[in-house]
Amino acid sequence: MRNYITHEWFTIFTIIGLFTIVVAKYLNTLRFNDFLYVIGNSKYLKIYAKDQKFIDQFDSFLFVNLSLSLSIFIYFTYNTFIAPVSFELISFLKLLFAISTILIIKTLLERLIGSLFEMDSLIDDYLFQKTTFKNFSGLIFLIANLFLLYTDTGMNIIIISALSVVFLINLIGFLSSYKTHQKLINPNFFYFLLYLCALEIGPYVLLFKVIREYNV
Repeated sequence: MRNYITHEWFTIFTIIGLFTIVVAKYLNTLRFNDFLYVIGNSKYLKIYAKDQKFIDQFDSFLFVNLSLSLSIFIYFTYNTFIAPVSFELISFLKLLFAISTILIIKTLLERLIGSLFEMDSLIDDYLFQKTTFKNFSGLIFLIANLFLLYTDTGMNIIIISALSVVFLINLIGFLSSYKTHQKLINPNFFYFLLYLCALEIGPYVLLFKVIREYNV
């Protein structure tokens, strides 16, 4: 019975994630098609970085899917590798809220740093690249969740495969950003390392602690 309830709620959340992707495609079909080929193709980043806004409607819908799909994926990962937990809607919504909040605050802090150090253009380009690859990762999490929910394939295989793909995607995005801004980063490599620790690694350590408290 509990398994049925869990799958029922996850089906609802997955449908919402799929709906936000459909809406994003409907709002800008050409951009969505270019977005699907962003891995290994800089066309999307070059074209749409110029038109980005503080609140981008296209990215916002994809962000909803990222938050939902990542939350579901974390639930299955926790159950598989850490400890089995009973599904509780309120606890899951808290996890969803924590993930969304951390990602949003992290982005706002980076924009604030860009403004304080008068690097708005540089930070905007960097955030656009990073947001693009994160939203693309959201599609991978969604696909992985469909396998986790509706197939008999081993969960550990699906989870490890999905994490490997997502890691590779974000590594490509990171290297792409580093290559683009290499001339600025190299003379200030120490500050770059501080940035990585404070705003790239720190928030995910915090997220891990939230996940560890998931079953409390």
